[in-house]
Amino acid sequence: MTTQDWVTLDRKHCWHPFTPQDEWTDLSQTPLMLESGKGVWLKDTEGNEYIDGNSSIWTNIHGHNHPYLNQAIKDQLAKVAHTSYLGFAHPLASELATRLCGFFPKNTLERCFFSDDGSTAVEVAMKMSLQSRLQSDQPNRKGFICFNNAYHGDTMGAASLGGVSAFFDRFAKLGLPITRARCLQDLHALSEKELSQITAVIIEPIIQGVNQMTPWEEGMLKELRKWSENNGVHLILDEVMTGFGRTGEMFACQHEDVTPDFLCLAKGLTAGYMPMAATLTTEGIYSTFLGSRENTFYYGHSYTANSLGCAVAMASLDLFEKEQTLKKVQGKTKTLSLLLEEHLAPLLQVYQIRQVGLIAGIELREKDSSPFHQELRVGNAVCLEARKHQLLTRPILDTIVFMPPLAISIEEMELAVQAIATSVQAVTP
Repeated sequence: MTTQDWVTLDRKHCWHPFTPQDEWTDLSQTPLMLESGKGVWLKDTEGNEYIDGNSSIWTNIHGHNHPYLNQAIKDQLAKVAHTSYLGFAHPLASELATRLCGFFPKNTLERCFFSDDGSTAVEVAMKMSLQSRLQSDQPNRKGFICFNNAYHGDTMGAASLGGVSAFFDRFAKLGLPITRARCLQDLHALSEKELSQITAVIIEPIIQGVNQMTPWEEGMLKELRKWSENNGVHLILDEVMTGFGRTGEMFACQHEDVTPDFLCLAKGLTAGYMPMAATLTTEGIYSTFLGSRENTFYYGHSYTANSLGCAVAMASLDLFEKEQTLKKVQGKTKTLSLLLEEHLAPLLQVYQIRQVGLIAGIELREKDSSPFHQELRVGNAVCLEARKHQLLTRPILDTIVFMPPLAISIEEMELAVQAIATSVQAVTP
């Protein structure tokens, strides 16, 4: 079959996420058919190669087709691909849960519940928080606090927490009781009665992703932890995007020495190889589910703790040690800052550059700093132009996201940043 054959079949039968389908099926546009990868490079069915500038939607860590990760899956596949975790166990899940909990101080996050993706990791935390309240004689605590412009997934519970109007407004009234906050000051303004009805507050620590890669002010997370403890509110940290080295620490919360009541992980958990997620929580919360069959946490998925996922997740953690990934990321972070400052900061169309670790958002505006008209879709046009210069990424509105695999080299980073700069100038001369 040819590329055009596959495109024709796609347009006839497939439905893509976050994609206006009438635009996708426009015959004037030709979708890329990606079929292979090596390192930070992806190749399409026409033989063109591109830097994976957004880590295949923020998932890939050590690069594509890594021999160590491939071998881990092959070794496990020779044993068994999947066994039920409902009423059974398997060695790799036991070891992986232990290693994940081991990143945090003793007697804090001691329990690990596996699921399938970021949305379900958040859903698990929400349900655990609510059920633990019911089983601790706190039935009135059933509300959640989330922050404006947040994104925590698309399942109904997680969608209730979303603050991006285009994604979630039509579902907002169908979800759980939600209090939205702009900042910590809004939390301090809540009354004692309002606080008594809150079970948990959720945040993307250090930096919000879908909110055009916007960092929180330094110290905010530590203060939020103090506030939540003082008011008996569970703290849920959504590290689906920020986990596994993206910010320069293994987990973003470690920048401020904060340990939450729930930690939600996915994306980089398997280095971008397999769908898998984990929700870590405390022994104290776990204990509220003991003592009676009625206290059982009736939640799970067919592929919970999938053996192949566990195998590649363990191998990924090995690579962090073998290849000194975090140490290298800290050096690459400084280099990326210099490259962004050199190639992009001087451009009149670049309004602001926001960076945490190897996460960067380059916001584009008019020369007078006013936003471009949305119908122009400048960010989308820049990303399409960047394909001509061997870079694949996606915008958030008119913010160009650059979040490569942690394995990217200095030379590849420079090529990618230059591609963004050239594309910006081509689209908005």
